[in-house]
Amino acid sequence: MRVLLIGSGGREHALAVGLAADPSVERLFAAPGNPGVAAVAELRDVTADDPAAVAALAVEVAADLVVVGPEAPLVAGVADAVRAKGIACFGPSGAAARLEGSKAFAKDVMAAAGVPTGRSAACTTDAEVTAALDEFGTPYVVKNDGLAAGKGVVVTDDRAAAEAHARDCGRVVIEEFLDGPEVSLFVVTDGTAAVPLMPAQDFKRVGDGDAGPNTGGMGAYAPLSWAPADLVERVMAETVMPTLAEMRGRGTPFAGLLYVGLALTRTGPKVIEFNARFGDPETQVVLALLATPLGELLHAAATGALADFPALRWHEGSAVTVVVASHNYPGTPRTGDVISGGEQPGVIHAGTARRADGALVSSGGRVLSATATGPDLAAARAAAYALVEGITLDGSHHRTDIALSAVEGRITL
Repeated sequence: MRVLLIGSGGREHALAVGLAADPSVERLFAAPGNPGVAAVAELRDVTADDPAAVAALAVEVAADLVVVGPEAPLVAGVADAVRAKGIACFGPSGAAARLEGSKAFAKDVMAAAGVPTGRSAACTTDAEVTAALDEFGTPYVVKNDGLAAGKGVVVTDDRAAAEAHARDCGRVVIEEFLDGPEVSLFVVTDGTAAVPLMPAQDFKRVGDGDAGPNTGGMGAYAPLSWAPADLVERVMAETVMPTLAEMRGRGTPFAGLLYVGLALTRTGPKVIEFNARFGDPETQVVLALLATPLGELLHAAATGALADFPALRWHEGSAVTVVVASHNYPGTPRTGDVISGGEQPGVIHAGTARRADGALVSSGGRVLSATATGPDLAAARAAAYALVEGITLDGSHHRTDIALSAVEGRITL
């Protein structure tokens, strides 16, 4: 089949690698892509969050399947426009993508579906913010109600910082803090049937030991040997299937990738957030271990055939990815720095560009992620950091403790 992949980040490069490895994908297009994606796909220009432009491109390249990577195009209704052309699309409708597009909407769905999650309040005024912060206490959890590219959440003991973030966002959801290790679970669904992928753990804080501000993600690993044996089964029963049923009941079935962000609390797994697409950088490690052809899986979800899809197959071992970020990230990143070592196998491109003279340069905050597999987590971690050592980018930084606590057996439930 002919596949068109929409997006330009690390998630999309990881998806492109997986799709290109699927024998059923005879031709892979990506728009707009990046220099890493260009190594495995034919690039096209498109404004990713312009539904009409993406649908027109899908017709132009005679796509059998369109895979929408980022959240903004999904919330904008790109999947609806593609399906209106009679082309299968992996990604929820604009109405269903509100599960990520509005934190308040997601909380409303969770409440109606009986999903285990933290208490929360949607706030638009200073008085509402004050009341919610007083009620839920520290650490304060303040989330931008809308899309914020993974950086709209502030978790802090500083009351002034929490109030400032609320003012900056305008409309926020303030929640009680959920204590416990965090886990990401990706679920592929056609709106009715649902297939869970392998749980992963990512690292949101910029610095070692979870110090500093939140980022879009500084690394990840899978599988999680320390997680409860019944974790996936329990989350599917308590969270995923009730949520999908609630969305169907509202006339907005959710078909695509449901990202379930969880805290494993003392009373069980509770939802921190939903996303409407694959997470970055967890996608890098999950897809590195997936043996089932990715294109076939996503096509089955996009065409309502997931119930009859064979059980997923996985490679043995573990995977680790470490993000190499540009100078000053997660503040305003410095761009235009020359990168060496970015073409190594296993290096996923996120914020890169090709200069006129052919040099690979940084173009964003999270520039690259070094992804490696190994027979066990320690070996995969060592291989990922060996890749990082082969990358040169002036002023860059990365965490040195990705997956370390798991390797050393220091995660407790």
